[in-house]
Amino acid sequence: MTNIGLIGCGMWGRNLARNLASLDALACVADATPENTSDFAAAFNSQPASFDDLCQNPSLDGVVIATPANSHADIALPLLAAGKHVYIEKPLALSMNDATRIAAAAKEHDRQVMVGHLIRYHTAFIELQTQLAAGAIGDLRHIQATRLAMGRIRNTESVLFDLCPHDLSLVLALTGTTPAHISCAGASHITPGIVDILSTVLGFPGSVSAHLNTGWINPVKQHCLTVTGTTGSLVFDDTKPWDEKLTLFTDDIRQDGDYFTITRQPPQPIAIAESEPLKDEMRAFIRACASGNPAPTDIEDALAVQVVLEQMQHQLVDMTDSTR
Repeated sequence: MTNIGLIGCGMWGRNLARNLASLDALACVADATPENTSDFAAAFNSQPASFDDLCQNPSLDGVVIATPANSHADIALPLLAAGKHVYIEKPLALSMNDATRIAAAAKEHDRQVMVGHLIRYHTAFIELQTQLAAGAIGDLRHIQATRLAMGRIRNTESVLFDLCPHDLSLVLALTGTTPAHISCAGASHITPGIVDILSTVLGFPGSVSAHLNTGWINPVKQHCLTVTGTTGSLVFDDTKPWDEKLTLFTDDIRQDGDYFTITRQPPQPIAIAESEPLKDEMRAFIRACASGNPAPTDIEDALAVQVVLEQMQHQLVDMTDSTR
């Protein structure tokens, strides 16, 4: 049996604890607020613990970190030094310096670090990858990722670090490389200097492009990934029912003199297995703890995402910045 501890008994920590408990892996929980620790321990039939307990408990194989992003390095480093495998809820860190410190500690202590790029474990995305690799839409040309909703609004990290890691991980997994060009513009309407609307264009080798449209003040929830190739498109819409989440389009575009003729074809829903992505993600972490082998969203995947986040932050133009 693999024993997992959890630190961070907040809203998302509750989801993680629920899934770990359902997999009979949750051994103990910890939080800076003792009342939260007691509540989680009772709710999920686990033991209350302190941070020192998590580090010193020899029966723990791994620890899930669901604390604010600015605390990730300070929490992960002692756990790795104590010989624990670590799962870190995205983002890995808020700076490249903290990200590389975590990576160096994982290598030094020969421990796995897994990062919560949740959608990578969604059966619709896994099937989309399979369809793309099988040539269902020809050669990859463009990826459109839209992640909009109303809330959760933060004042400690922008949508760049809170929402973009999900879609960046998907885009990098599909392209298999890093962008050669980045353009990034946003707006800070709630908290000055903390962008809550963001538009990013990425250019990849081989004339592949991607566009990320991200925001947390949109009244309608939109979580959609459109992957376009030379012969069609695959659309993964996570707001749809399970039998409609993944659809293949094979519309034909042909040049006709100075114009183009578009022949629309009926969309083809692709059957996928219904599952809970977060539970599948926790299964992957349990396997990484048990085997010592990396998960799909391992430290290398996390660092690749962090590099692009850092470049996006450097390139970012805030359209509401009056000092521009």
